[in-house]
Amino acid sequence: TYGYELVFKYPKVWTGYINTIINTVLGTVMNVFTTMLVAYPLSRKEFQGKGFYMFIFMFTMWFGGGLIPTYVLMSDLGLVNNRLSVLLSGLVSISNMVVMRSFFRSSIPGDLHDAARVDGISDIGYLIKIVLPLSKAIFSVITLYYAVAHWNSYFTAMIYLRDPSMITLQQVLKELLDASTASMNDLQGMTAEEAAALQTSADLMKYSLIVVSAAPILCAYPFVQKYFVKGVMIGSVKG
Repeated sequence: TYGYELVFKYPKVWTGYINTIINTVLGTVMNVFTTMLVAYPLSRKEFQGKGFYMFIFMFTMWFGGGLIPTYVLMSDLGLVNNRLSVLLSGLVSISNMVVMRSFFRSSIPGDLHDAARVDGISDIGYLIKIVLPLSKAIFSVITLYYAVAHWNSYFTAMIYLRDPSMITLQQVLKELLDASTASMNDLQGMTAEEAAALQTSADLMKYSLIVVSAAPILCAYPFVQKYFVKGVMIGSVKG
């Protein structure tokens, strides 16, 4: 427990936890919603021009603007040092969109849509009342994918966020790991017992940090584990 005491006595840990939870919850909701908005129309056979739009989306998987143009864009939009910069970066994962699109095409029969239209259900009503309840498996898998990505996100926050009150857990963990690494200068002038005690404390903090950072995701995983086999099988063929 000594390692956990060292970690949680560090005040930035709680700030990082709160910010990371906020970013993960808001970002995941935005990601799943926008991914559904893209994947569902592209899964419909009657959607005109879906081949062209699919090519546009797939093109972004092969070519990207890079860090500098993206940073300039965020700066021009006034999103530097703004939480939206983290939430909007990678708003739609094309690979996740393709997986969700494949699920809609393979698991939701077209005849079901025709029957719903005969019963007078609108397209939005069909999506909300029929498609979404039948898509719990893919939504659970995609939600976990996005949540893990947001929880482990470090580089985006490091680039765009400057305010210490917006620091994320991964940034705090990096800071703590750097602080807990005993350098040769730290060990000079110490006895062997003192050096061993310092190194032991550093190791305990590192091990505790691993558990602290991974615990929330490990707690969430069992609730969606049963959907993973189906999700992996869907994602194996992105047709």
